[in-house]
Parts: sequence; structure tokens; C-alpha cells
Amino acid sequence: MDLDPLILSRIQFAFVVSFHAIFPVFTIGLAAYIAVLEGLLLKTENPVWEQLARFWTKVFAVVFGMGVVSGIVMSFQFGTNWSNFAYASANFFGPMLSYEVVTAFFLEAGFLGVMLFGMNRVGRGLHFLATLMVAIGTFVSAFWILSANSWMQTPTGFEIGANGQFLPGESWWAIVFNPSFPYRLAHMVNAAYITTGFVVLAVGARYLLAESFQSLTEIARAVAAAEPRAKVPRVMPLPVARAVSAAGEGVARVTGRPPMIPRSGLQFLERGSRPSGARARSELGWSPTPFATGVEHTLAYFRRQGWT
Repeated sequence: MDLDPLILSRIQFAFVVSFHAIFPVFTIGLAAYIAVLEGLLLKTENPVWEQLARFWTKVFAVVFGMGVVSGIVMSFQFGTNWSNFAYASANFFGPMLSYEVVTAFFLEAGFLGVMLFGMNRVGRGLHFLATLMVAIGTFVSAFWILSANSWMQTPTGFEIGANGQFLPGESWWAIVFNPSFPYRLAHMVNAAYITTGFVVLAVGARYLLAESFQSLTEIARAVAAAEPRAKVPRVMPLPVARAVSAAGEGVARVTGRPPMIPRSGLQFLERGSRPSGARARSELGWSPTPFATGVEHTLAYFRRQGWT
């Protein structure tokens, strides 16, 4: 394959847009999550919601900043990498991106300062309003960007001028609400909320599991104690596991099949994890469920579902 300017432009733009997309997807869901936390704080005055909101607001600030910086690079590449396309579609993308800036980005930027720095300077009601406006701004931003993206896939409401440019037709409604736009918007916004949910769950689980590290042997023994029919597997010594893994990778190179136990999969055996749960107890007033009790509850749920 020849690395001509077209291929290089595609590679560069694909890298930039893939890197950039991580941050807006996360901020769309995270802003809504923080707004929910602020609403719960306003309703219940429970300090736990305030602590969670403060923590995730710091994360939001970093992710939002990375999204802005990477988005600027991407917008420049419309002109540097795809100048002919930008010229032909300027009558569409110019207004679309301008609407996104005026209606969404200005809304986010106007209230972002209050959200980030105003928790101790304004009332809770005003701070909740600022957070809610930022969350709405992220959704409106997704609205316009996905409308523009969808129009590229299913263009409607346009005419082709004498100079080859796409010109708006009689109705901008047909342009904005092109056939694939509702589905793409629903898909992307749901993906943003799901992504944020998994990140929050992962961080929360890591927080709650602090000082609750168990080896695979301990887990197996706890399961065997709670479920007499279960068998405790023998433990393979780490040097033996490394040798088996190396041999398996050699066989995989010959057969072309993935190794059963890659050496990268042994990292959880080689590296211990001994986190501290002091902050979970002091800040959230949380007390962990005993490990054996948790195993019993899990197995009881499996039995109710008919999985064991």
C-alpha cells in the first residue's frame, strides 16, 4: 500500500478523532451524573452527595479540558486534510458548527466557572443550576455535532450549485433532522451515559474493595466453605505458570491460534494489590461487608437465578 497524501490524511484524522471522541463521550455522561448528585444534595442535604460531586467535578474539569484541546486540532484538520470537502460543504458545516458553539459551548463555558469554583461561593441552588446548564450544554453540543455527522451519511435538503458546492434547500429542518440523525443521537447519548456509568462503577468498586484483597486461593476456599459441592482447585506455582505460558505462546505462533494463558495475563498473579480503605470509612462512613458473607450472598443469588 502506497502511503500517499490521501491515506496519510485518513490515518492522521482517524487518530485525532478517535482520541478526541473519548473525552466528549465521557463529559456528556459525567456532567449529567454530577447534576444528579447536585440535585440529591439539594434535596437531602446529605454531605456524601457533596463529596461525590466534588470528586467527580475535578475529573470533569480535566476531561473537559482535554476534549477542548483535542477538538481544536480536529477542527483545523477539516481545512488542512479535507480542504475540497470543507469548501464544498461550507454552507452546511459552517452554520452547524457555529450553532454548536453559540448554543452549546457558550452555555457550557458560561456556567463552567461557577460549577468548578463556586461551590463555596454561591448557594447550593445556584450551583445546581450551573451544573445543570453545563449538563444541558453537553447534550446540545452532541445534538449539533451528530446532526452534522449524520448529514454526511444521509444528506437531505440540499441542492448542488454551479460551482459544485452543496447549497441549502427550502428547509433547514430537513438538513438538521436528516434520516439517520435521531438514531445516531440516541445511540451516542446512550453510549455516553453507559460509558460514564461503567467508569463510575469501576471507581466506586475500587473504592469499596479497598483493604479487601483476597487471593484466588482464598476466594476458592470461601466458595467451597459456602457451597460444599464446590471443589477447591490446586494452585499452580508462579514459575510453573510462566513456563506453561511461554510454551503456550510458542505453540500459538506455530498454529496461529491465540495462547490459552498469555504472559500478560499473569500480571494479576505477579503483582499484589494492598489498597487502603481508610478514606472510605472516614469520608463516607462506609463499613465493608465481611468477605465470607459477601460470598454467601453472591452464591445465594446464583441459586435463586438457577445458575448453580
